[in-house]
Amino acid sequence: MSVSSLPAGHNGNDMLSVKPGKWTLVVIVELREGTLRFSELRRAMGGVSQKSLTTTLRELERDGFISRRAYPTIPPRVDYMLTELGLELLELADGWRQFASRNRSAVEAARHRFDTSHDQFVFDAESDE
Repeated sequence: MSVSSLPAGHNGNDMLSVKPGKWTLVVIVELREGTLRFSELRRAMGGVSQKSLTTTLRELERDGFISRRAYPTIPPRVDYMLTELGLELLELADGWRQFASRNRSAVEAARHRFDTSHDQFVFDAESDE
């Protein structure tokens, strides 16, 4: 998640420029149970690349949603945990998950309608040439 570098507005709209990345809410949800190491997070998340996870964690730390603690060991050990702000974002993530569960069939039906009509449109547009 990153906040763009737009100047802060007088009405607080600058926070509306927070943009979640693909893995943002997944990381927040995975950290629900407490502190996790990088490797534990990556394993729990499945198909995330090391680069994507690193980028997501840096953005979340920069925005104050997680904290990072590095230990001077060999191999290096780094733990991640939610901050108070991150716990609030977790509530939002839970709300999003509930919304997605409640509306899964409606979204799938809308996607099917769109894909069907879009395929027809592309076919019709190509036949006009």
